[in-house]
Amino acid sequence: MDIDTTDWSGEGAFTQTLIDAVRGLDQVTFVRVEDSRSSRSDVEYNFISNEMFVRFRTRGTVRRTRVLGLLPVTRTVTEPAMTVTDLEQALGRFEQVGPPDYADESMLQYLRTERIVPPYQTRGYKLVELVRIYEIGAEPRPHDHD
Repeated sequence: MDIDTTDWSGEGAFTQTLIDAVRGLDQVTFVRVEDSRSSRSDVEYNFISNEMFVRFRTRGTVRRTRVLGLLPVTRTVTEPAMTVTDLEQALGRFEQVGPPDYADESMLQYLRTERIVPPYQTRGYKLVELVRIYEIGAEPRPHDHD
């Protein structure tokens, strides 16, 4: 598996946990991790937002169809060996990860919070980490227009 972290600052312990979990999945061939622009820091909180993009292994499936309803044709169709929904189920089996806070057929979203109190300080801060996982090359979902 190839992992690209060149656009990731390395911040986010849960993001690293997700990378480690995905690394153990044979159906995933590539992972790219990036910092999201929505990261913020303040005196009382630190908001880390990261995005992961995954590419699934593909497999060829033979499909028999008919051209013009008459001539039988055999075609090999390439399809992903895993879907985002399958990834949700696989990651949910890891005790350190669990189910996402939000999921649909194109994205998984995890939100983790913890209170950090550095040594020798009376007040700590809240660390909020948001990680979104998308499939690379997935067809964009159609938008409803009013």
